Amino acid sequence: MSGARPVRTVVLDLDGVLIDSIHVMRKAFQRAYELVVGAGQAPFEEYLRHLGRHMPDTLAIMGLPATMYEPFVIESRKLVHEIPACPGAADLLRALRRAGVPTAVATGKTHSRAVEALAATGLLELLDAVCGSDEVAHGKPAPDIVLLALDKLGAGPDGAVMVGDSALDLEAGRRAGVGTAAGLWGQGGRQELLAHTPDLVAGSCTELRELLLAGREGAA
Repeated sequence: MSGARPVRTVVLDLDGVLIDSIHVMRKAFQRAYELVVGAGQAPFEEYLRHLGRHMPDTLAIMGLPATMYEPFVIESRKLVHEIPACPGAADLLRALRRAGVPTAVATGKTHSRAVEALAATGLLELLDAVCGSDEVAHGKPAPDIVLLALDKLGAGPDGAVMVGDSALDLEAGRRAGVGTAAGLWGQGGRQELLAHTPDLVAGSCTELRELLLAGREGAA
């Protein structure tokens, strides 16, 4: 993706990029662990290393019971109104819409949970499409969900950018043949993200907005 190539479509991860859901995830994960596994500290930091995957896949990788998934979802839904939008996220989406750039979310959450979280933060109406991990055969880092997002938007990979805060996001974008943008305000480590040589690197939603809309008069 060259600097002169205009951005035509933007696909974004959800958790850590548009919404700050980590504290809710932590509470829900701990509650599910206690209900299914028993007393003790849940391995949440290890869980964060797999952020972006469909949770049943993460539980399998971590060797945790699949039965943790249902109570995790129930608790997450109870707490959804505690989730704020990331600073500048709404302004980013509004600016992209004003510039005529369609946007979609591609998340490890199921479609229904993603819609709930986006509605609770007021971001849902600012997006053109939402794609959940339950809509594809293979989750990130496979390209399926990025390709689904492009399909829902009626767009191709040319001029498209995948924005993420994890290596899984960037790898999914790369495999889908789109440009990639690393959001350093999320949960991913800076060095890990930079190791995937993203086309764009931003420290905030505001900086990302400027990078995506560079050269467009009046778009920001």
